[in-house]
Amino acid sequence: MRVIIHLLKKEFAQFKRDKSMIAIVLLAPMIQLIILGYAANMDVLNIPMVVLDMDNSVESRQLIGSFSNSGYYSIVEYAESMNDIDRYLDRGVAGVALVIPRNFAGDLLGEKYPQLQLIVDGTETNTATTGMNFASMIISRYSQNIVIDRLERSSMITTPPKVIPGIRIWYNPDLASRNFMIPGIVGMLLMVITINLTSLSIVKEKEIGTYEQLVVTPITGYQLLAGKTIPFMIIGMADVMLVVSVAFLLFGIPVKGSIVLLFVLSLIFLLTTMGLGLFVSTISRTQQQAMMTSVFFVMLPMIFLSGFVFPIENMPAIFQKISYLLPLRYFFEIVRGIFLKGTGIAELWAQALLLSIFGVAIFILSALRFRKKIG
Repeated sequence: MRVIIHLLKKEFAQFKRDKSMIAIVLLAPMIQLIILGYAANMDVLNIPMVVLDMDNSVESRQLIGSFSNSGYYSIVEYAESMNDIDRYLDRGVAGVALVIPRNFAGDLLGEKYPQLQLIVDGTETNTATTGMNFASMIISRYSQNIVIDRLERSSMITTPPKVIPGIRIWYNPDLASRNFMIPGIVGMLLMVITINLTSLSIVKEKEIGTYEQLVVTPITGYQLLAGKTIPFMIIGMADVMLVVSVAFLLFGIPVKGSIVLLFVLSLIFLLTTMGLGLFVSTISRTQQQAMMTSVFFVMLPMIFLSGFVFPIENMPAIFQKISYLLPLRYFFEIVRGIFLKGTGIAELWAQALLLSIFGVAIFILSALRFRKKIG
């Protein structure tokens, strides 16, 4: 134990002398959380819209007002012709175009079925899909108000029936994507920092020539392994505390569940990231090679297939099955459940068990390979 303590002192002394490493460990998580917290926002509001009103009637202006007052659209231009619409969409001035044909009010008052045209820029699929859904909702509500108005004026029905849904949204009442993304960022940052630090630290020892000196010293492989991994485990837990504090103080997202449970499961998740970092260090000769390997073959697949960026349910069946082999998937479910739902171990025991199995297995296999390489 005394040998491990001396190795820990050595690692922290090296860490203290490396100013760039201090910036990466302490400043980078906060900067990334702030940037991603504001930038990784899937809420679509104020979609720029161009309008071509060829009817110019009271009814058409009421319809346009329904779009502008909804908060989902922002009228940026009024076109004079269809050619103007093409130009606005091509230049990216607008993402949606609403075309109201001539005699729109006449067909509406004559109880016919007036036609509307909605042109959507499909280059941004999320905005396009959301824009179409909002437009359909606004037009349906506009049509419903016309029907109700006519029924109220009719002598047949004095009070038309209305169906008023009572919608209650749990856990994220405002449907803010930030509340969903930021807990996931905790897991992503924890993975990125610990994998990189573990792999780069060991490879750095090889590059500067001190790795062989450690190997020939009278210390066992387990002592060297502990001395190399425990410091980064401590740094990883410090980053968890830092990121959780920033999420609460800056974005107002409290941890509704147990902080202790979050830290315990984060520590288990660190076994997987530290194990992957050890594995990368055993197959890399330079820091650049370790960085490229960890980014392209470890971190990016885990980020893309774990549900952080894309919903797992929308993936092809083969990738959905692959996602079950990724520890980050279970940690995302854990951290979002603790943050947003306040769930405990009774609801998260399956994810915690699978995460523990993956963590212990990956760390043991990587540790055995690490000891074999130094032996």
